[in-house]
Amino acid sequence: MLRSGYLFMVVIFVLVSGRNEIQAQAGMPSRRVDQDRIEERIQELAQFGRDSTGHGYRVAYTPADVAGRAWYMDQMRQTGLEVSIDAAGNLIGKRPGANPGLKPIAFGSHIDMVPDGGNYDGCVGSIAALEVMDVLKENNIQTDHPLEILIFSNEEGATYGSSFMAGHLGKEVLETVSQSGLTLYDGIKAIGGDPDHIQDAVRQKGDLAAFLELHIEQGAFLERDQIQIGVVSGIVGILQWDVTITGMANHAGTTPMNLRHDALLAAAKYIQAVNDVITSHEGTQVGTVGKISVQPGAYNVIPGKVITSLEIRDLNSDKIMMLFHEIEGRAAEIAKSSGVTITFKKVIGTTPALTDKGIQDKIIASAQKLNLTYQVMPSGAGHDSQEIATIAPVGMIFVPSVKGISHSPDEYTKPEDMANGANVLLQTILALDKQ
Repeated sequence: MLRSGYLFMVVIFVLVSGRNEIQAQAGMPSRRVDQDRIEERIQELAQFGRDSTGHGYRVAYTPADVAGRAWYMDQMRQTGLEVSIDAAGNLIGKRPGANPGLKPIAFGSHIDMVPDGGNYDGCVGSIAALEVMDVLKENNIQTDHPLEILIFSNEEGATYGSSFMAGHLGKEVLETVSQSGLTLYDGIKAIGGDPDHIQDAVRQKGDLAAFLELHIEQGAFLERDQIQIGVVSGIVGILQWDVTITGMANHAGTTPMNLRHDALLAAAKYIQAVNDVITSHEGTQVGTVGKISVQPGAYNVIPGKVITSLEIRDLNSDKIMMLFHEIEGRAAEIAKSSGVTITFKKVIGTTPALTDKGIQDKIIASAQKLNLTYQVMPSGAGHDSQEIATIAPVGMIFVPSVKGISHSPDEYTKPEDMANGANVLLQTILALDKQ
């Protein structure tokens, strides 16, 4: 019995050694993430804010957000990280490097969600960050660079946590009311931040060696084309305007059609013009009219005023402005022919952020080493990486989202896709560390 048990152990050893030798010969990394552990943590995190119908409400600064963050901090401590909360409420988990003189390689995402949101969005990147730290710990790997997990606060509000860290916002916005109903000031306090010293959250350019973010695609291109990894080339700039169309309210029954100054009819022409302009140019730009309010809003009154919107997204700031000026010109023609006025007021803007080419190359090399298919692609949604790109080289990794669904309870990413992304993240971090 003893001999047979010994032989069994020898066979297992030979099989495992042989598999590792084959992987080494093929250039395949032998250290891999634990897919089951990633899935378990995704499901554990999903419990915070989930109601009896299975829908989630872990909006930033709410009790569910506070509880989810406490759970995440506990997970970081179990992984052996030094855990802290900065002045903006960002969670930070530090792992020392062999060379303390090197700048940290940071990676992470966010765990807050939109109202009635999904369980994957930024959570995949946040859970993958934990998994990377676990794999390094379990394999007794000490990197030369210090490593940091960064979990940004209130990403869904307007990338607030990363914006504070990058120095793009200050005390002037702290009285802004968030989705939770709390001001940013009170919300940051609720999650353990220090809004009275918000400037202490700022990182200077060069403080980080690099920042990496793993995220679901929030689109259907990867799934449609059966691509496993998206290598993000850049994050689009987003410009938004309030658009006011002013005509003349008048009696709907007694005013002839040729004497009307119908603001809503002009708005309809304007909306069509936006679509015509955006689609008339080559490229991946998008333009959206997403809201409309009609005054006075009665069956028997010709609309006298319409308040609507315009949003344009593209990787090129100059192109965004070119498209806007073309739309503005078309709007002037519509206003003249319709007897109305059309005015544009800019309300928000973020500049495009290109990811670092060197990091892109390392993500591609990692995907190739893992025998994963990949595609270089832009991100049409905003991310924390967009803010951090102004202070550090950034890279983004996308994994497929089933049917491209995001910001929805139906959002879903397969466990094997999450593991693929986490493995690429791990190998990219190790490659950056060697650099």
